[in-house]
Amino acid sequence: MTESSANPSVEHILVPVDGSPQSESAVEYVTGIFPTADVTLLTVIDPVSGFAAYDGTTEGSWKTQAQQAAESLLAEKRSMLQAETDESSNDDADIDTDTESISQTIETVVEFGEPVESIQEAADTHDVDQIVIGSHGRAGLQRIIVGSVAENVMRGVSIPVTIVR
Repeated sequence: MTESSANPSVEHILVPVDGSPQSESAVEYVTGIFPTADVTLLTVIDPVSGFAAYDGTTEGSWKTQAQQAAESLLAEKRSMLQAETDESSNDDADIDTDTESISQTIETVVEFGEPVESIQEAADTHDVDQIVIGSHGRAGLQRIIVGSVAENVMRGVSIPVTIVR
């Protein structure tokens, strides 16, 4: 039994995406465990690190470039989710011809701000039932210095958070 059939109340999931292998694992987890849930894919651009990465040699401001890169990343993950959903609905059609077609909405959102706060606000704004987030798995001194976005998100929301590595 999958988690989606065990917990039908999970209808809308927020998946923060940053381009890391861990966030890709979170997207893959959602396709496997919650194939019919609506999904909001979120990329948060931290102005501090975004501006620091801007080299000034290409067209547009750092904000424009970061927005374009985020939209491209989200489009890629959206296509990944849609392909998995299509494959899942084809598999279900082979098993039971009376099942309704899977109706999944996939929304993409780009926000500028501090990642933890932006993720928590997006969870409220988009009325999600659960957050599935990748974790970089830092430990020891590195975790103390860098912190854990996933852990801080989990501590600041009242909905379930699944952390994927």
